[in-house]
Amino acid sequence: MIHLKNIEKVYRTSTVETLAINGISLDIAKGEFLSIMGPSGCGKSTLLNIIGLLDEPSKGSIRIGDQDITGFKDQRLAKFRNEKLGFIFQSYHLINDLQVLDNVELPLLYRNVSDKERRQLAAEALEKVGLSNRMKHFPTQLSGGQRQRVAIARAIVGRPEIILADEPTGNLDSAMGNEIMDILINLNKNDGTTIVMVTHDEHMAGKTHRLVRLFDGSQVQ
Repeated sequence: MIHLKNIEKVYRTSTVETLAINGISLDIAKGEFLSIMGPSGCGKSTLLNIIGLLDEPSKGSIRIGDQDITGFKDQRLAKFRNEKLGFIFQSYHLINDLQVLDNVELPLLYRNVSDKERRQLAAEALEKVGLSNRMKHFPTQLSGGQRQRVAIARAIVGRPEIILADEPTGNLDSAMGNEIMDILINLNKNDGTTIVMVTHDEHMAGKTHRLVRLFDGSQVQ
């Protein structure tokens, strides 16, 4: 599903050059649940952003499914991201002025989907994460765990093949974190969604199919 070959990412300023990712090659199978671990600043989020096509590698190639992404222009990248990828962030990134249902609908606004179908798909996604009774609430009226569930519903509303999760349990207590992990595991198991998750939590990583460790931008496991 995901093929990275000799990925390198260098950040440059007028005086400093920082090697954030150093020659990583990685294959992630369709339907796999992969976790990425490592100390702060080791390149985990940078690698996830490159897989999610939010950042461009300095060197190397990326293939997702049967598409070689190398050289895609911005508009084509945006369309590909919207159709194939779902994103979950540690800090939720919800819009507080929008009700839960409207937040979940957002990715569908960039597709040729009718208002009625958008509402239906958003309602189905919220039902899948157990929040059917919170559709008309605002994010500020929800707990951290509920807001992360809304973020997951938004990530899956377009039925992506791949979900990329950056510390999805990082802001939650252990009970809420386990609930969020159960949702991700069910999405992986029941829907066949490929999931790549960055985490600091060994316990959460242990629930996934495979663990990749990074250190100073390089893969060490």
